[in-house]
Amino acid sequence: MKFSENWLRELVEITADRDALARALTMAGLEVEDVTPLGESLQGVVVAQIVAAEKHPEADRLQICKVDAGQGELLQIVCGAPNARVGLKVPLAMVGAKLPGGPSQPSVASGALGLLPGGPSQPSMASGALGLLPGGIAIKAAKLRGVESSGMLCSARELGIDADASGLLELPAEAPVGQPLADDLGLPDASFELSITPNRADCLSVHGLAYDVAALFGSTAKLPEQSPAPVTSAALRGIRLEAGKDAPRYLGRIVEGIVPAARTPLWLAERLRRSGLRPISAVVDITNYVMLELGQPLHAFDNDTLHGDIVVRHAGAGETLKLLDGNEAKLDEGFVLIADEHKALAVAGVMGGFDSRVTDVTHNIFLESAHFAPAAIMGRARKLGLHTEASHRFERGVDPQLPRRALERATELLLAIAGGKAGPVLVAENPADLPEPVPVTLRRARLKRVLGVDVADAEVARIFNALGMRVEVTADGWQITASSSRFDIEREEDLIEEVARIFGYDNIPTLAPAGALALAVEPEARINELALREQLAARGYYEAVNLSFV
Repeated sequence: MKFSENWLRELVEITADRDALARALTMAGLEVEDVTPLGESLQGVVVAQIVAAEKHPEADRLQICKVDAGQGELLQIVCGAPNARVGLKVPLAMVGAKLPGGPSQPSVASGALGLLPGGPSQPSMASGALGLLPGGIAIKAAKLRGVESSGMLCSARELGIDADASGLLELPAEAPVGQPLADDLGLPDASFELSITPNRADCLSVHGLAYDVAALFGSTAKLPEQSPAPVTSAALRGIRLEAGKDAPRYLGRIVEGIVPAARTPLWLAERLRRSGLRPISAVVDITNYVMLELGQPLHAFDNDTLHGDIVVRHAGAGETLKLLDGNEAKLDEGFVLIADEHKALAVAGVMGGFDSRVTDVTHNIFLESAHFAPAAIMGRARKLGLHTEASHRFERGVDPQLPRRALERATELLLAIAGGKAGPVLVAENPADLPEPVPVTLRRARLKRVLGVDVADAEVARIFNALGMRVEVTADGWQITASSSRFDIEREEDLIEEVARIFGYDNIPTLAPAGALALAVEPEARINELALREQLAARGYYEAVNLSFV
């Protein structure tokens, strides 16, 4: 699980620096595998706009750009990025700036500057404006093939915020020219990567992590309320559940008239990048964003490719489906399928189908948000040689109460970014097959006996409240009802573990077992057993010792 530190700090007040946050997460059982600082050294990098561009007389792949950096007069920059064009707003590293990249990052030469002969191993040949320094790149004024260049237009890789070196980082049209790039991108930031154990599927989202972090730092998760999206379309489609307890809840909604060419906003794209996902298109990016935010995987179908009702059923023996990655999946009765009246559309909880995918000409979509039983998804992706973000979550357990909230959130973002008209939420469910949280009793005496330390009643209640659980005080302890996202809370020991990891293992003393042995005085009339054995042996007796298992 990767996430943006700034994103998490927006949701919960954290009174600690980055190192303390990483240690607290690890000590609470959410092991921090890696922390990647982003945008730590971007002084001298500003938002600029290309106002003119012409071909370099001595190089086919280079352009001479006139750039407005908000300083009054235009700067001349030589650039080889394929997407450099008039009107584009991009990051500009001014002369004197020092970028975080270095010789190990060949995109300095090949991404924004377009190295020709000499290759990425010789960045100084590309621009003449780069000086490689330990730990960074100094930007200098120089000549490139005889043309003056005063700075460098940058890709995301040169800025040290992403691995993408395919071209210049394109900024929103509304970005103020001359503004420091760090302000526009919400930098500095850091990408945290956690190793989440299978029992903590609730922490595979930023909102889920916010509860744990709030409990650790004595704060409260500030999660926004989700309001229903306005319904302005009457578009409907029937839904039939035929997979029993494997798929007990399925929600959908038709959104008509979206703009296929709508661009993903920079803030959303950056959060995806910092969470390890590559932006693809507005619709796909929105579904991925909601999955990272709330933990609910979503899928979007091209509604115009669907026929009749949506049918959630088990696959037939030998049934096949062409997946989004272009591969043909051979299925059996163990797979749950999303289908229409004529064909299969997606492998439930794993991956969508190729023929119903959203493309750059899709105007009407059907949004899916469903709950699948973990047992129905476990091992299905591996059987197809896959591991997807959706299957990773569904096979560990996704909150059954999330589908409607996630669907409304995705609709809200879709209408704001790509426009369109939303139809009513379509719901099919079998309530009897949906898991319900069960109250679990925690005894005060048992808690003290297992931990070996007194934890104040008020602290115990605070911990469970901060974790989003319902607490009722009883005569000898508490009755705790976990949230529907906490599949791991089943018995008293699970609650004791929650107290231990939030209270802090460092606060629990490590004591060696101790005991006192009393030497008893034997009565004079008692014969010592060893002496008796010796006397019997001296008189010719033999001792028979039987094997214990006879």
